[in-house]
Amino acid sequence: MQLWLIPLLPFAGFLINGLFGRRFSKGVVNVFAIGSVVLSFAWVLKTILGLGDLTSAHVEHYFTWIQSGTFNIGCDFAVDRLTAVMLLVVTGVGSLIHIYAIGYMAHEHGPHHGGYYRFFAYLNLFMFFMLVLVLGANFLVLFVGWEGVGLCSYLLIGFYFDKKFATDAGNKAFIVNRIGDFGFALAMFYIVKTFGSLDFATVFQKAPTAPESALTLIGLLLMVGAAGKSAQIPLYVWLPDAMAGPTPVSALIHAATMVTAGVYMTARSFAIYSHAPAALDVIAIIGVATAFFAATIGIAQNDIKKVFAYSTVSQLGYMFLGVGSHAVSAGIYHLVTHAFFKALLFLGSGSVIHALSGEQDLRQMGGLRSKIPWTFWTMMCAAVAISGIPPFAGFFSKDAILVAAYAHAPWMYWLGTLTAGITAFYVFRAMFMAFFGDYRGHEHHPHESPPVMMIPLVILAALSLAGGYLFKVPQFLAPMFPLAEAPENFTLVAVSVGAGVAGILLAYVMYVAQPGMADSLASGMKGLYTLVYNKYFVDEIYDATVVNPLVGGSRILLWRFADVGIIDGIANGIGSRARDIGGILRRLQSGNIRSYAAWVLFGGVLVIVAMGMAGGVR
Repeated sequence: MQLWLIPLLPFAGFLINGLFGRRFSKGVVNVFAIGSVVLSFAWVLKTILGLGDLTSAHVEHYFTWIQSGTFNIGCDFAVDRLTAVMLLVVTGVGSLIHIYAIGYMAHEHGPHHGGYYRFFAYLNLFMFFMLVLVLGANFLVLFVGWEGVGLCSYLLIGFYFDKKFATDAGNKAFIVNRIGDFGFALAMFYIVKTFGSLDFATVFQKAPTAPESALTLIGLLLMVGAAGKSAQIPLYVWLPDAMAGPTPVSALIHAATMVTAGVYMTARSFAIYSHAPAALDVIAIIGVATAFFAATIGIAQNDIKKVFAYSTVSQLGYMFLGVGSHAVSAGIYHLVTHAFFKALLFLGSGSVIHALSGEQDLRQMGGLRSKIPWTFWTMMCAAVAISGIPPFAGFFSKDAILVAAYAHAPWMYWLGTLTAGITAFYVFRAMFMAFFGDYRGHEHHPHESPPVMMIPLVILAALSLAGGYLFKVPQFLAPMFPLAEAPENFTLVAVSVGAGVAGILLAYVMYVAQPGMADSLASGMKGLYTLVYNKYFVDEIYDATVVNPLVGGSRILLWRFADVGIIDGIANGIGSRARDIGGILRRLQSGNIRSYAAWVLFGGVLVIVAMGMAGGVR
């Protein structure tokens, strides 16, 4: 089926625009950038339809990458039902975001007038690596894509490289992800030690007979990698700062695709986790804790993109809760629906920012519903979906996870349900602050976005509303992940939906019916509000306990002691000794004939004496 064409098409777009984009008009850049991704989506559809029901994985071997004795790693791509779901999300939602970016980046020139083509080249490169990650038939090919999307994330977060906050955010994302990637790399080493292979088919076939201790260690190390890429406790701190990149980047990388790579990897490795219950419990606990923790931070954020960034961290926690509760298909179901409504929320926030000439502070908005009605109604679809209100997309996937969590550990259900209420509250808080009340901003002419930006919003709104009906992901994945989810429980579902409705009503009372109520509560609970507003000071704690000691210690130990004291000391010492010896020897080159004659005579005497001594020895 020529699976290699799926990632190759975006890579071709990257090469063409990256090498020649500076000479192209924006229209030509668009043709190669958007056309390559749309063609990749079309080839995905053709491939999936051509492979039939995908009862077994379709594997394509291209060449042997590494061979040492019996250890063999091939450059192999594979498609099964899980891969098919991910390919459709990555290329489908990715195509919509690329189209949206035409309008959003229309006025972008950037330093040296290279911003526009460079942006789309980076987006295409990201698509290439993400598709390699999804298509990889072994852990090493997956890891290549994994590292590639990390690189592209760094490039796109720091896209405005002439602004310090953007470069700092890019560096932070890159470094934090490297911590997670180190865990992933260790897991691969241990997989080779345990199974003698990195191929998914071989590893997963042997997993049931492997020692549980080995599987637990592998599972925990893989989760370290997943926590970095998918922004889970304690490695979530990079994602909110990643909003420094352009809004299409936030939608593509930090909502719909890259941050879900950790969820995909844990789901792909479920054959390991299913025989390592301790590791699976860790995934569930980290997931539900992250979901709740990030949701509480989202309550007090005023940057519209930061609100949705913490929402992304929280929703990713739900996905891990699903996987950890043995409801893998429910977790992937939420991955799909989340791609719809969260991409829509980010793109919608970009439309708001575009309408307000760059303003992102919710306190400078208000009353926009009549000024940008298309943006308002599409974002409202996403807000209702993420709140888990039936019959919208988020309801199906979220409640499938919560019901499974109740069967796994009831306290996880209750904490997840509380999180659902908080999620509905802070999302509608943002909606009410932006679109209701009086306009509080300085720009007096908010304007609707152009059609090229609105069409993707409308399509994503339709998917947010009907995606739960259209795409029955758990049933599709049943041959791979038998439906371990608990049977439908009307009472549990009603409670979680009630929590979402309560969150919406509370947001309405505090920000529409009684607008001053929120400020009064914040003043009355100043200490708690300050703690939440400052994100529990986690960044400051990391700086004080990890970053500053490492930087300070490296300056003393590595710079002054190792570099200056030892390396420079040796190099400078050798140079000094050579200079001293040269200073002595240069005195021999005095230019005085008599001195030279004396040295010749002296040398001759030494030679005669040496020869005499040698003869005496004989």
